[in-house]
Amino acid sequence: MSLVNTEIKPFKAQAYHNGQFVEVTEASLKGKWSAVVFYPADFTFVCPTELGDLADHYAEFKKLGVEIYAVSTDTHFTHKAWADASDTIKKIQYPMIGDPTGTITRNFGVMIEEEGLALRGTFLINPEGIIKALEVNDLGIGRSAKDLIRKAQAAQYVATHDGEVCPAAWTPGGETLAPSLDLVGKI
Repeated sequence: MSLVNTEIKPFKAQAYHNGQFVEVTEASLKGKWSAVVFYPADFTFVCPTELGDLADHYAEFKKLGVEIYAVSTDTHFTHKAWADASDTIKKIQYPMIGDPTGTITRNFGVMIEEEGLALRGTFLINPEGIIKALEVNDLGIGRSAKDLIRKAQAAQYVATHDGEVCPAAWTPGGETLAPSLDLVGKI
């Protein structure tokens, strides 16, 4: 069963955010667009490239009103140690949630039980706490912040333009579609 159009489940966790430890709950994600980005582990290889890519595009996410939440099964203490040790991770301005019990990772269906690690899952959540888009990759396949920005723009457009949908590779200013009987077989 897909999690698209389901509400996020309750959780409470500690995060490392801008030099501080803070509590994050499902309520923290509501009231704004959020992207929850799961990754396998701190101090690894593909993970810092993805988190650094998100950090490099963070201003664009903020301009869209999207908050990023990175989640791994490491602790918030490990996130701090990683930020202290890595210039790439040090530049992150979004919360890095620790999920050592795996509760959040299981809630989103991305736990690799045999390893206690998360798959590379990305979940775009609307202000009501409803998952509107998701992507799950195997461990060796990195994701792109630019593509997540495009998905967020499309999700926000569809949310505010009733009756319109965004076709493949849509970007702001591009043509949208209004599904109707007249379009069947014409595209």
